[in-house]
Amino acid sequence: MTYRVCVSLFAGALCLAGCRRDNPQPTPLPAPAPSAAQPANRIDVPAAVRANLGITFAKVESRHVARTIRVPGRFELLPQARREYRTMLAGRVELHVSQFDRVQPGQLLYALDSPQWRELQERLSETESQILQARARAETIDPLTAAHEQHHEELKNGVDIWTERVRQLEQTRDTGVVTAEEFAQARAALATTRAELAEVMEKEAELRARRVEVAAELSGRRERFELLMSNASSLLGLPADELLAMDPKSPQRHPRWREIRLVGVVATTEGVVESIATTSGAWASETSLVLSTIQPDRLRFRARGLQSDLSRLRDGLPGRIVPPRAGGPALDGTMEGTITLGLTADPDERTIELFMTPERLSAWARPGVAAHLEIVVEGVSAPELAIPASAVIRDGLQSIIFRRDPSNPDRVIRLEADLGISDGRWVVIQSGVKDGDEVVLDGVYPLMLATSGTVQKGGHFHADGTWHEGD
Repeated sequence: MTYRVCVSLFAGALCLAGCRRDNPQPTPLPAPAPSAAQPANRIDVPAAVRANLGITFAKVESRHVARTIRVPGRFELLPQARREYRTMLAGRVELHVSQFDRVQPGQLLYALDSPQWRELQERLSETESQILQARARAETIDPLTAAHEQHHEELKNGVDIWTERVRQLEQTRDTGVVTAEEFAQARAALATTRAELAEVMEKEAELRARRVEVAAELSGRRERFELLMSNASSLLGLPADELLAMDPKSPQRHPRWREIRLVGVVATTEGVVESIATTSGAWASETSLVLSTIQPDRLRFRARGLQSDLSRLRDGLPGRIVPPRAGGPALDGTMEGTITLGLTADPDERTIELFMTPERLSAWARPGVAAHLEIVVEGVSAPELAIPASAVIRDGLQSIIFRRDPSNPDRVIRLEADLGISDGRWVVIQSGVKDGDEVVLDGVYPLMLATSGTVQKGGHFHADGTWHEGD
């Protein structure tokens, strides 16, 4: 006995069990009014039957089946979607988030108790003290310079006076009025004044050199302080201006960098904590990974196409990501975008990588989820009506589809499919349907069994999913 006969007998038994009434009615009901005969290829599938048999429908679409290349692939995170948070200094880690927590920019992720941070604070404090000392020395140079300039002027005047005095004494020395002793004293006083003037000029030169040295020292100290502050800003993730601002909580009115005891690491972008590489209280060395976050909505699709299709592929072609049929999401959860060819190919597998970043993500898109990429290559063929290939079933030598009756959504019509070219997922249908019609997708097999070899006979389904021939 063939499988089809077994199935028919089983269906007939179910029909008898579902239709027969063993208890006679005491009062017979009046016969229903005659109605128009239902066409033989129509099958009633009310909501209860559709639910029991798992019947679903797919729309007839206009598609470029002949110009479509379908390749498998998977979703993956964009390179910039993952961010790692590592220790900048060695220290003890205290976590403030857990795995899978959603974080926002500025949220504290973990705190680091680091001796190296306190050493940096010490260097900052020392450099700040050196800046104050250099500034104080620089401030004393101007008064000293002014005093030496005044002394210089006075000594210069004294030299001029004694020079004139010596000239006068030389003119009157021959008359005998000026003694040799007076003349010698005048010349000695002139020499002494000139020596003092030379010393003052030397001091002025030293002051000018000292001014340059102090200015260079002050500039160097300030530059060192700025560099140390830049390091602190990088370590803490805070602007330097904010670190230099006075901390309102400090009784001594210290800047904020003096009052920080723990290095807090905050999130720079929103995301979800993907993994945590350490535990609270653990000692971490410098550059150790503490945790990483991802932005799950920043995805791209990576597919593998055949190198034989390279002549038809190029950057910028339109693509569509569709979920796999088996156990996958609904067919309408597709994503559009443009493809980019990979830079290298695999010589062993004879494949090339294809990438596409969707313009809009569907709810089922996740890193690692497998799907298919449909690429519409360039060509001159017009779009044709197509249905999912899984909506077609073989009944002997015939390809059969079940179209939903446009006038009655609780009825389907069995049709012999007039098929054209197929890309493995969609197949061109050349007659019997129009754009926007619906065909049975899931549940087509029990419909075929129920109508196999009895196309000229009418029938109906019971609510429990069993088939019964006749009206």
